[in-house]
Amino acid sequence: MMRGPASIDYAVIALYALGLVVLAVAATRKGGGAQEYFLASRGASWPTVGLSLLASNISSTTMVGLAGAAYLSGISVFNYEWMAAVVLVIFVTLMLPALLASGVYTMPELLERRYDRPTRLYFAMLTLFLNLVVDAAGTLYAGGFLFHLLYPDVPLSMIIALLALTAGLYTAAGGMRAVLYTEVMQALILLGGSAVIAVAAFDHAGGWSAVVAAVPPDKLSLIRPLDDPTLPWLGLVIGVPILGFYFWCTNQFMVQRVLAARSLDHGRWGCLFAGLLKLPILWLMVLPGTAALLIAPDLSRADMVYPTLLFSLIPNGFLGIVIAGFLAAAMSSLAATFNAAATIVTIDFVRPAFPKASGRALTRCGQIATLGFMIAAAAWAPQVVRFPSLWQYLQSVLAYAVPPVVVLFLAGLLWRRASSSGAHAAILAGVATGGALFLLGPVSGRIDVHFLYAAPIILTASTIGMIIASLIRPARQLSPLLWTRAHWHAESAALACVPWWQNYRIHGAALLMLTAAVVFAFR
Repeated sequence: MMRGPASIDYAVIALYALGLVVLAVAATRKGGGAQEYFLASRGASWPTVGLSLLASNISSTTMVGLAGAAYLSGISVFNYEWMAAVVLVIFVTLMLPALLASGVYTMPELLERRYDRPTRLYFAMLTLFLNLVVDAAGTLYAGGFLFHLLYPDVPLSMIIALLALTAGLYTAAGGMRAVLYTEVMQALILLGGSAVIAVAAFDHAGGWSAVVAAVPPDKLSLIRPLDDPTLPWLGLVIGVPILGFYFWCTNQFMVQRVLAARSLDHGRWGCLFAGLLKLPILWLMVLPGTAALLIAPDLSRADMVYPTLLFSLIPNGFLGIVIAGFLAAAMSSLAATFNAAATIVTIDFVRPAFPKASGRALTRCGQIATLGFMIAAAAWAPQVVRFPSLWQYLQSVLAYAVPPVVVLFLAGLLWRRASSSGAHAAILAGVATGGALFLLGPVSGRIDVHFLYAAPIILTASTIGMIIASLIRPARQLSPLLWTRAHWHAESAALACVPWWQNYRIHGAALLMLTAAVVFAFR
Protein backbone atom coordinates (compact mmCIF):
# COMPACT_ATOMS: atom_id res chain seq x y z
CA MET A 1 0.00 0.00 0.00
CA MET A 2 1.42 3.37 -1.04
CA ARG A 3 1.35 6.16 1.54
CA GLY A 4 2.31 9.80 1.44
CA PRO A 5 4.82 11.67 3.58
CA ALA A 6 3.98 12.83 7.11
CA SER A 7 4.78 16.12 8.80
CA ILE A 8 8.25 14.95 9.83
CA ASP A 9 9.04 14.08 6.20
CA TYR A 10 8.01 17.54 5.03
CA ALA A 11 10.24 18.99 7.75
CA VAL A 12 13.21 16.98 6.46
CA ILE A 13 12.52 18.07 2.87
CA ALA A 14 12.19 21.71 3.98
CA LEU A 15 15.48 21.45 5.86
CA TYR A 16 17.15 20.11 2.73
CA ALA A 17 15.71 22.92 0.61
CA LEU A 18 16.86 25.52 3.14
CA GLY A 19 20.34 24.01 3.23
CA LEU A 20 20.49 24.06 -0.56
CA VAL A 21 19.59 27.75 -0.72
CA VAL A 22 22.03 28.71 2.05
CA LEU A 23 24.87 26.76 0.45
CA ALA A 24 24.18 28.19 -3.01
CA VAL A 25 24.10 31.74 -1.66
CA ALA A 26 27.27 31.19 0.39
CA ALA A 27 29.08 29.83 -2.67
CA THR A 28 28.10 32.75 -4.89
CA ARG A 29 30.95 35.16 -5.53
CA LYS A 30 30.65 38.58 -7.04
CA GLY A 31 33.10 39.39 -9.80
CA GLY A 32 35.77 37.04 -11.06
CA GLY A 33 34.60 37.17 -14.66
CA ALA A 34 33.84 34.31 -17.00
CA GLN A 35 36.35 31.88 -15.50
CA GLU A 36 34.77 32.22 -12.05
CA TYR A 37 31.21 31.92 -13.33
CA PHE A 38 31.74 29.01 -15.73
CA LEU A 39 34.66 27.11 -14.09
CA ALA A 40 34.75 28.29 -10.45
CA SER A 41 38.20 29.83 -11.10
CA ARG A 42 39.56 26.32 -11.76
CA GLY A 43 39.98 25.66 -8.05
CA ALA A 44 38.03 22.44 -7.34
CA SER A 45 39.71 19.75 -5.22
CA TRP A 46 39.54 16.05 -6.11
CA PRO A 47 36.77 15.13 -3.62
CA THR A 48 34.67 17.98 -5.00
CA VAL A 49 35.31 16.85 -8.59
CA GLY A 50 34.47 13.21 -7.80
CA LEU A 51 31.30 13.88 -5.81
CA SER A 52 30.18 16.47 -8.35
CA LEU A 53 30.65 14.00 -11.21
CA LEU A 54 28.56 11.44 -9.33
CA ALA A 55 25.82 13.94 -8.46
CA SER A 56 25.65 15.17 -12.07
CA ASN A 57 25.46 11.61 -13.38
CA ILE A 58 23.03 10.13 -10.83
CA SER A 59 19.95 12.14 -11.64
CA SER A 60 16.33 11.39 -10.79
CA THR A 61 16.27 9.87 -14.27
CA THR A 62 18.93 7.39 -13.20
CA MET A 63 17.21 6.47 -9.95
CA VAL A 64 13.88 5.80 -11.67
CA GLY A 65 15.43 4.33 -14.82
CA LEU A 66 17.84 1.87 -13.21
CA ALA A 67 15.24 0.41 -10.86
CA GLY A 68 12.70 0.15 -13.68
CA ALA A 69 15.15 -1.47 -16.09
CA ALA A 70 16.27 -4.00 -13.44
CA TYR A 71 12.64 -4.87 -12.74
CA LEU A 72 11.83 -5.25 -16.43
CA SER A 73 14.90 -7.04 -17.78
CA GLY A 74 17.39 -7.71 -14.96
CA ILE A 75 20.62 -6.23 -13.66
CA SER A 76 22.35 -6.04 -17.05
CA VAL A 77 21.54 -2.31 -16.98
CA PHE A 78 24.42 -2.01 -14.49
CA ASN A 79 26.82 -2.60 -17.39
CA TYR A 80 26.43 1.09 -18.23
CA GLU A 81 27.53 1.96 -14.69
CA TRP A 82 30.65 -0.19 -14.32
CA MET A 83 31.77 0.73 -17.82
CA ALA A 84 32.14 4.29 -16.50
CA ALA A 85 35.06 3.16 -14.33
CA VAL A 86 36.86 1.70 -17.36
CA VAL A 87 36.21 4.75 -19.54
CA LEU A 88 37.35 7.17 -16.82
CA VAL A 89 40.67 5.33 -16.46
CA ILE A 90 41.20 5.79 -20.21
CA PHE A 91 40.11 9.42 -19.97
CA VAL A 92 42.56 10.40 -17.22
CA THR A 93 45.39 8.59 -19.00
CA LEU A 94 44.96 9.75 -22.61
CA MET A 95 42.79 12.87 -22.75
CA LEU A 96 42.85 14.79 -19.51
CA PRO A 97 46.48 16.10 -19.64
CA ALA A 98 45.96 17.75 -23.03
CA LEU A 99 42.47 18.90 -22.09
CA LEU A 100 43.58 20.80 -18.98
CA ALA A 101 46.74 22.09 -20.66
CA SER A 102 44.64 23.61 -23.46
CA GLY A 103 42.83 25.94 -21.05
CA VAL A 104 39.52 25.55 -22.91
CA TYR A 105 36.12 26.24 -21.36
CA THR A 106 34.15 23.81 -23.51
CA MET A 107 34.68 20.57 -25.43
CA PRO A 108 33.49 22.10 -28.74
CA GLU A 109 36.22 24.72 -28.27
CA LEU A 110 38.80 21.93 -28.23
CA LEU A 111 37.47 20.62 -31.56
CA GLU A 112 37.98 24.00 -33.21
CA ARG A 113 41.62 24.00 -32.12
CA ARG A 114 42.08 20.52 -33.58
CA TYR A 115 39.94 20.91 -36.73
CA ASP A 116 38.00 24.10 -37.55
CA ARG A 117 35.08 26.28 -36.52
CA PRO A 118 32.29 24.38 -38.40
CA THR A 119 33.24 21.23 -36.48
CA ARG A 120 33.05 23.18 -33.24
CA LEU A 121 29.62 24.58 -34.11
CA TYR A 122 28.28 21.13 -35.04
CA PHE A 123 29.27 19.64 -31.70
CA ALA A 124 28.06 22.69 -29.78
CA MET A 125 24.61 22.48 -31.38
CA LEU A 126 24.46 18.71 -30.91
CA THR A 127 25.40 19.10 -27.24
CA LEU A 128 22.67 21.67 -26.67
CA PHE A 129 20.15 19.42 -28.40
CA LEU A 130 21.10 16.37 -26.33
CA ASN A 131 21.21 18.41 -23.12
CA LEU A 132 17.65 19.49 -23.83
CA VAL A 133 15.95 16.33 -25.11
CA VAL A 134 17.94 13.75 -23.11
CA ASP A 135 19.54 15.16 -19.98
CA ALA A 136 17.31 17.97 -18.74
CA ALA A 137 14.00 16.67 -20.13
CA GLY A 138 14.55 13.15 -18.77
CA THR A 139 15.48 14.46 -15.32
CA LEU A 140 12.52 16.83 -15.20
CA TYR A 141 10.10 14.12 -16.28
CA ALA A 142 11.40 11.61 -13.71
CA GLY A 143 11.28 14.18 -10.92
CA GLY A 144 7.88 15.47 -11.94
CA PHE A 145 6.52 11.93 -12.27
CA LEU A 146 7.37 11.05 -8.67
CA PHE A 147 6.09 14.27 -7.14
CA HIS A 148 2.92 14.01 -9.24
CA LEU A 149 2.22 10.77 -7.38
CA LEU A 150 2.47 12.75 -4.13
CA TYR A 151 0.28 15.56 -5.39
CA PRO A 152 -2.03 14.08 -8.06
CA ASP A 153 -4.20 17.21 -8.14
CA VAL A 154 -1.25 19.34 -9.28
CA PRO A 155 -0.65 19.12 -13.06
CA LEU A 156 2.55 17.35 -14.07
CA SER A 157 3.57 20.32 -16.21
CA MET A 158 3.38 22.64 -13.18
CA ILE A 159 5.58 20.35 -11.07
CA ILE A 160 8.11 20.14 -13.89
CA ALA A 161 8.12 23.91 -14.22
CA LEU A 162 8.72 24.34 -10.47
CA LEU A 163 11.66 21.90 -10.50
CA ALA A 164 13.19 23.66 -13.50
CA LEU A 165 12.68 27.08 -11.95
CA THR A 166 14.33 26.09 -8.66
CA ALA A 167 17.43 24.62 -10.28
CA GLY A 168 17.61 27.35 -12.92
CA LEU A 169 17.51 30.26 -10.49
CA TYR A 170 20.33 29.18 -8.18
CA THR A 171 22.43 28.05 -11.16
CA ALA A 172 21.96 31.38 -12.92
CA ALA A 173 22.77 33.33 -9.75
CA GLY A 174 25.80 31.40 -8.50
CA GLY A 175 27.34 29.83 -11.58
CA MET A 176 29.71 26.86 -11.45
CA ARG A 177 30.88 27.43 -7.88
CA ALA A 178 27.32 27.26 -6.53
CA VAL A 179 26.72 24.16 -8.64
CA LEU A 180 29.85 22.40 -7.34
CA TYR A 181 29.19 23.20 -3.68
CA THR A 182 25.57 22.11 -3.80
CA GLU A 183 26.45 18.96 -5.75
CA VAL A 184 28.81 17.79 -3.01
CA MET A 185 25.99 18.03 -0.47
CA GLN A 186 23.52 16.44 -2.86
CA ALA A 187 25.81 13.52 -3.68
CA LEU A 188 26.02 12.61 0.01
CA ILE A 189 22.25 12.95 0.46
CA LEU A 190 21.35 10.85 -2.59
CA LEU A 191 23.78 8.09 -1.54
CA GLY A 192 22.28 8.06 1.95
CA GLY A 193 18.72 8.05 0.63
CA SER A 194 19.52 5.26 -1.81
CA ALA A 195 21.03 3.18 1.00
CA VAL A 196 17.82 3.54 3.03
CA ILE A 197 15.60 2.34 0.17
CA ALA A 198 18.01 -0.51 -0.71
CA VAL A 199 18.00 -1.84 2.86
CA ALA A 200 14.21 -1.59 3.03
CA ALA A 201 13.74 -3.36 -0.31
CA PHE A 202 15.90 -6.35 0.62
CA ASP A 203 14.35 -6.54 4.07
CA HIS A 204 10.79 -6.70 2.67
CA ALA A 205 11.86 -9.16 -0.05
CA GLY A 206 13.16 -11.57 2.60
CA GLY A 207 16.87 -10.92 2.14
CA TRP A 208 19.39 -11.64 -0.61
CA SER A 209 18.87 -15.40 -0.44
CA ALA A 210 15.15 -14.97 -1.08
CA VAL A 211 15.85 -12.77 -4.10
CA VAL A 212 18.32 -15.29 -5.53
CA ALA A 213 15.87 -18.14 -5.00
CA ALA A 214 12.88 -16.38 -6.60
CA VAL A 215 14.38 -14.31 -9.43
CA PRO A 216 15.37 -16.14 -12.64
CA PRO A 217 19.20 -16.47 -12.87
CA ASP A 218 19.35 -14.58 -16.17
CA LYS A 219 17.93 -11.49 -14.44
CA LEU A 220 20.83 -11.57 -11.97
CA SER A 221 23.49 -11.84 -14.68
CA LEU A 222 25.45 -8.97 -16.20
CA ILE A 223 26.64 -10.97 -19.20
CA ARG A 224 23.62 -11.77 -21.35
CA PRO A 225 23.30 -14.07 -24.40
CA LEU A 226 23.61 -12.82 -27.94
CA ASP A 227 19.84 -12.95 -28.51
CA ASP A 228 19.01 -10.92 -25.39
CA PRO A 229 16.68 -8.06 -26.44
CA THR A 230 17.96 -5.63 -23.80
CA LEU A 231 21.75 -5.83 -23.63
CA PRO A 232 23.41 -8.71 -25.53
CA TRP A 233 27.04 -9.39 -24.68
CA LEU A 234 28.20 -8.24 -28.12
CA GLY A 235 26.41 -4.93 -27.58
CA LEU A 236 28.20 -4.64 -24.25
CA VAL A 237 31.56 -5.07 -25.98
CA ILE A 238 31.07 -2.88 -29.06
CA GLY A 239 28.22 -0.54 -28.17
CA VAL A 240 28.32 0.46 -24.51
CA PRO A 241 31.93 1.77 -24.65
CA ILE A 242 30.92 4.19 -27.42
CA LEU A 243 28.12 5.66 -25.32
CA GLY A 244 30.38 5.69 -22.26
CA PHE A 245 33.19 7.50 -24.06
CA TYR A 246 30.81 10.19 -25.26
CA PHE A 247 29.17 10.65 -21.88
CA TRP A 248 32.25 10.73 -19.66
CA CYS A 249 34.95 12.06 -22.00
CA THR A 250 33.21 14.58 -24.27
CA ASN A 251 29.86 15.56 -22.74
CA GLN A 252 30.18 19.14 -21.53
CA PHE A 253 27.98 18.79 -18.48
CA MET A 254 30.26 16.03 -17.14
CA VAL A 255 33.68 17.22 -18.33
CA GLN A 256 33.06 20.78 -17.09
CA ARG A 257 33.55 19.52 -13.52
CA VAL A 258 36.99 18.21 -14.46
CA LEU A 259 37.88 21.43 -16.28
CA ALA A 260 37.27 23.18 -12.94
CA ALA A 261 39.93 21.05 -11.17
CA ARG A 262 42.77 22.95 -9.51
CA SER A 263 45.44 20.73 -11.11
CA LEU A 264 45.94 17.70 -13.32
CA ASP A 265 46.39 15.47 -10.26
CA HIS A 266 43.17 16.66 -8.67
CA GLY A 267 41.33 16.15 -11.96
CA ARG A 268 42.65 12.60 -12.26
CA TRP A 269 41.98 11.66 -8.65
CA GLY A 270 38.49 13.14 -8.85
CA CYS A 271 37.61 11.15 -11.98
CA LEU A 272 38.89 7.89 -10.47
CA PHE A 273 37.00 8.64 -7.25
CA ALA A 274 33.82 9.05 -9.30
CA GLY A 275 34.53 5.72 -11.05
CA LEU A 276 34.88 4.05 -7.64
CA LEU A 277 31.59 5.55 -6.45
CA LYS A 278 29.82 4.08 -9.49
CA LEU A 279 30.38 0.48 -8.36
CA PRO A 280 28.07 0.51 -5.28
CA ILE A 281 25.24 1.66 -7.58
CA LEU A 282 24.60 -2.05 -8.25
CA TRP A 283 23.50 -2.56 -4.65
CA LEU A 284 22.05 0.89 -4.03
CA MET A 285 19.90 1.41 -7.14
CA VAL A 286 19.86 -1.63 -9.45
CA LEU A 287 19.30 -4.67 -7.23
CA PRO A 288 16.43 -2.99 -5.31
CA GLY A 289 14.59 -2.96 -8.65
CA THR A 290 15.16 -6.71 -8.93
CA ALA A 291 13.97 -7.21 -5.33
CA ALA A 292 10.78 -5.37 -6.32
CA LEU A 293 9.81 -8.43 -8.36
CA LEU A 294 9.03 -10.11 -5.03
CA ILE A 295 7.45 -7.05 -3.44
CA ALA A 296 5.24 -5.77 -6.28
CA PRO A 297 5.25 -8.35 -9.10
CA ASP A 298 2.37 -6.91 -11.14
CA LEU A 299 3.36 -3.33 -11.89
CA SER A 300 2.07 -2.17 -15.26
CA ARG A 301 4.89 0.29 -15.97
CA ALA A 302 8.58 -0.11 -15.13
CA ASP A 303 8.92 3.55 -14.18
CA MET A 304 6.57 2.86 -11.24
CA VAL A 305 9.11 0.59 -9.50
CA TYR A 306 11.04 3.29 -7.67
CA PRO A 307 7.96 5.23 -6.50
CA THR A 308 6.35 1.98 -5.33
CA LEU A 309 9.38 1.04 -3.25
CA LEU A 310 9.60 4.56 -1.91
CA PHE A 311 6.03 5.04 -0.79
CA SER A 312 5.29 1.45 0.22
CA LEU A 313 8.38 0.50 2.24
CA ILE A 314 10.03 3.54 3.77
CA PRO A 315 8.74 4.59 7.22
CA ASN A 316 7.93 8.20 7.93
CA GLY A 317 10.97 10.21 8.88
CA PHE A 318 13.23 8.12 6.67
CA LEU A 319 10.80 8.81 3.82
CA GLY A 320 11.73 12.49 4.02
CA ILE A 321 15.43 11.61 3.75
CA VAL A 322 14.85 9.45 0.68
CA ILE A 323 12.64 12.06 -1.00
CA ALA A 324 15.30 14.66 -0.24
CA GLY A 325 17.85 12.32 -1.85
CA PHE A 326 15.67 12.01 -4.93
CA LEU A 327 15.19 15.76 -5.06
CA ALA A 328 18.96 16.21 -4.63
CA ALA A 329 19.58 13.95 -7.62
CA ALA A 330 17.17 15.98 -9.73
CA MET A 331 18.53 19.36 -8.66
CA SER A 332 22.19 18.44 -9.11
CA SER A 333 21.70 17.02 -12.58
CA LEU A 334 19.51 19.91 -13.70
CA ALA A 335 21.98 22.47 -12.38
CA ALA A 336 24.83 20.70 -14.17
CA THR A 337 22.91 20.59 -17.43
CA PHE A 338 21.76 24.21 -17.25
CA ASN A 339 25.25 25.45 -16.40
CA ALA A 340 26.84 23.41 -19.21
CA ALA A 341 24.31 24.67 -21.75
CA ALA A 342 24.87 28.27 -20.65
CA THR A 343 28.63 27.79 -20.95
CA ILE A 344 28.34 26.48 -24.50
CA VAL A 345 25.96 29.24 -25.61
CA THR A 346 28.24 31.91 -24.16
CA ILE A 347 31.68 30.54 -25.03
CA ASP A 348 30.97 28.83 -28.36
CA PHE A 349 28.47 31.27 -29.86
CA VAL A 350 28.41 34.65 -28.10
CA ARG A 351 32.11 35.20 -27.34
CA PRO A 352 33.28 34.47 -30.93
CA ALA A 353 30.57 36.82 -32.23
CA PHE A 354 31.51 39.56 -29.73
CA PRO A 355 35.23 39.04 -28.99
CA LYS A 356 35.52 42.35 -27.10
CA ALA A 357 32.74 41.51 -24.63
CA SER A 358 33.79 41.93 -21.00
CA GLY A 359 33.78 39.16 -18.42
CA ARG A 360 30.79 40.77 -16.79
CA ALA A 361 28.87 40.81 -20.06
CA LEU A 362 29.66 37.14 -20.68
CA THR A 363 28.51 36.28 -17.16
CA ARG A 364 25.23 38.08 -17.74
CA CYS A 365 24.83 36.25 -21.05
CA GLY A 366 25.38 32.95 -19.22
CA GLN A 367 22.67 33.83 -16.71
CA ILE A 368 20.18 34.64 -19.47
CA ALA A 369 21.08 31.44 -21.35
CA THR A 370 20.51 29.40 -18.19
CA LEU A 371 17.00 30.79 -17.79
CA GLY A 372 16.21 30.30 -21.49
CA PHE A 373 17.36 26.70 -21.42
CA MET A 374 15.34 26.16 -18.24
CA ILE A 375 12.15 27.24 -20.02
CA ALA A 376 12.86 25.08 -23.10
CA ALA A 377 13.57 21.95 -21.03
CA ALA A 378 10.41 22.39 -18.95
CA ALA A 379 8.37 22.69 -22.16
CA TRP A 380 9.83 19.51 -23.72
CA ALA A 381 9.93 17.25 -20.65
CA PRO A 382 6.26 16.08 -20.74
CA GLN A 383 6.93 14.46 -24.14
CA VAL A 384 9.11 11.79 -22.48
CA VAL A 385 5.94 9.99 -21.36
CA ARG A 386 5.57 8.69 -24.93
CA PHE A 387 8.40 6.20 -24.31
CA PRO A 388 7.58 2.95 -22.42
CA SER A 389 10.84 3.05 -20.46
CA LEU A 390 12.82 6.09 -19.37
CA TRP A 391 16.11 4.22 -19.80
CA GLN A 392 15.12 3.17 -23.33
CA TYR A 393 14.48 6.81 -24.16
CA LEU A 394 17.89 7.93 -22.93
CA GLN A 395 20.08 5.25 -24.47
CA SER A 396 18.33 5.03 -27.84
CA VAL A 397 18.67 8.75 -28.49
CA LEU A 398 22.38 8.70 -27.62
CA ALA A 399 23.15 5.62 -29.69
CA TYR A 400 22.03 7.26 -32.93
CA ALA A 401 23.49 10.71 -32.24
CA VAL A 402 26.93 10.47 -30.64
CA PRO A 403 29.16 8.02 -32.61
CA PRO A 404 30.48 10.75 -34.97
CA VAL A 405 31.56 12.75 -31.91
CA VAL A 406 33.56 9.79 -30.62
CA VAL A 407 35.34 9.53 -33.98
CA LEU A 408 36.18 13.25 -33.97
CA PHE A 409 37.82 13.08 -30.56
CA LEU A 410 39.60 9.74 -30.97
CA ALA A 411 40.97 10.65 -34.40
CA GLY A 412 42.11 14.03 -33.13
CA LEU A 413 43.70 12.31 -30.14
CA LEU A 414 45.52 9.48 -31.89
CA TRP A 415 45.92 10.25 -35.62
CA ARG A 416 48.10 13.13 -36.74
CA ARG A 417 46.72 13.16 -40.30
CA ALA A 418 43.09 13.71 -39.23
CA SER A 419 42.06 16.90 -41.05
CA SER A 420 39.12 19.29 -41.03
CA SER A 421 37.91 17.72 -44.29
CA GLY A 422 38.01 14.35 -42.56
CA ALA A 423 36.03 15.80 -39.65
CA HIS A 424 33.33 17.09 -42.01
CA ALA A 425 33.15 13.73 -43.80
CA ALA A 426 32.93 11.88 -40.49
CA ILE A 427 30.01 14.08 -39.41
CA LEU A 428 28.16 13.73 -42.73
CA ALA A 429 28.68 9.97 -42.93
CA GLY A 430 27.65 9.49 -39.30
CA VAL A 431 24.56 11.69 -39.51
CA ALA A 432 23.43 10.07 -42.78
CA THR A 433 23.95 6.52 -41.47
CA GLY A 434 22.37 7.29 -38.10
CA GLY A 435 19.41 9.01 -39.72
CA ALA A 436 18.83 6.11 -42.10
CA LEU A 437 19.03 3.51 -39.32
CA PHE A 438 16.71 5.56 -37.12
CA LEU A 439 14.11 5.96 -39.86
CA LEU A 440 14.27 2.31 -40.92
CA GLY A 441 14.32 1.04 -37.35
CA PRO A 442 12.56 2.86 -34.49
CA VAL A 443 10.43 5.07 -36.78
CA SER A 444 9.13 2.70 -39.49
CA GLY A 445 10.00 -0.72 -38.06
CA ARG A 446 11.28 -2.01 -41.41
CA ILE A 447 14.49 -3.35 -39.87
CA ASP A 448 15.25 -4.55 -36.37
CA VAL A 449 18.70 -3.34 -35.32
CA HIS A 450 19.47 -3.10 -31.62
CA PHE A 451 20.60 0.42 -30.73
CA LEU A 452 23.83 -1.00 -29.27
CA TYR A 453 24.57 -2.45 -32.74
CA ALA A 454 23.48 0.75 -34.46
CA ALA A 455 26.11 2.74 -32.55
CA PRO A 456 29.15 0.80 -33.86
CA ILE A 457 27.69 0.75 -37.39
CA ILE A 458 27.43 4.55 -37.31
CA LEU A 459 30.91 4.75 -35.75
CA THR A 460 32.33 2.64 -38.59
CA ALA A 461 30.72 4.84 -41.24
CA SER A 462 32.12 7.96 -39.57
CA THR A 463 35.57 6.41 -39.26
CA ILE A 464 35.63 5.48 -42.96
CA GLY A 465 34.58 9.03 -43.86
CA MET A 466 37.30 10.47 -41.62
CA ILE A 467 40.06 8.29 -43.08
CA ILE A 468 39.16 8.68 -46.75
CA ALA A 469 38.63 12.45 -46.63
CA SER A 470 41.75 13.04 -44.53
CA LEU A 471 43.88 11.08 -47.01
CA ILE A 472 42.36 12.78 -50.05
CA ARG A 473 42.49 16.28 -48.53
CA PRO A 474 45.16 16.21 -45.83
CA ALA A 475 45.70 19.11 -43.48
CA ARG A 476 48.12 21.78 -44.73
CA GLN A 477 50.06 21.35 -41.52
CA LEU A 478 50.02 18.18 -39.44
CA SER A 479 48.44 18.81 -36.07
CA PRO A 480 50.34 17.82 -32.94
CA LEU A 481 48.92 14.69 -31.36
CA LEU A 482 47.19 15.12 -28.03
CA TRP A 483 48.85 11.93 -26.81
CA THR A 484 52.01 10.07 -27.88
CA ARG A 485 54.27 7.41 -26.44
CA ALA A 486 56.76 10.19 -25.68
CA HIS A 487 54.19 11.73 -23.36
CA TRP A 488 53.75 8.36 -21.66
CA HIS A 489 57.49 7.84 -21.13
CA ALA A 490 58.00 11.37 -19.82
CA GLU A 491 55.13 10.94 -17.41
CA SER A 492 56.48 7.55 -16.30
CA ALA A 493 59.76 9.18 -15.33
CA ALA A 494 57.93 11.84 -13.33
CA LEU A 495 55.70 9.30 -11.57
CA ALA A 496 58.75 7.29 -10.46
CA CYS A 497 59.37 10.04 -7.90
CA VAL A 498 55.78 10.10 -6.65
CA PRO A 499 54.59 8.09 -3.59
CA TRP A 500 52.42 5.14 -4.61
CA TRP A 501 49.33 6.57 -2.92
CA GLN A 502 49.54 9.61 -5.21
CA ASN A 503 50.20 7.66 -8.41
CA TYR A 504 47.07 7.75 -10.53
CA ARG A 505 48.22 4.71 -12.53
CA ILE A 506 48.16 2.57 -9.39
CA HIS A 507 44.75 4.00 -8.51
CA GLY A 508 43.48 3.27 -12.03
CA ALA A 509 44.82 -0.30 -12.03
CA ALA A 510 43.22 -0.95 -8.63
CA LEU A 511 39.89 0.45 -9.88
CA LEU A 512 40.00 -1.78 -12.97
CA MET A 513 40.71 -4.87 -10.85
CA LEU A 514 37.85 -4.04 -8.47
CA THR A 515 35.52 -3.48 -11.41
CA ALA A 516 36.54 -6.82 -12.93
CA ALA A 517 35.85 -8.55 -9.61
CA VAL A 518 32.31 -7.12 -9.47
CA VAL A 519 31.57 -8.12 -13.07
CA PHE A 520 33.00 -11.61 -12.49
CA ALA A 521 30.86 -12.07 -9.37
CA PHE A 522 27.67 -11.29 -11.34
CA ARG A 523 28.73 -12.69 -14.71
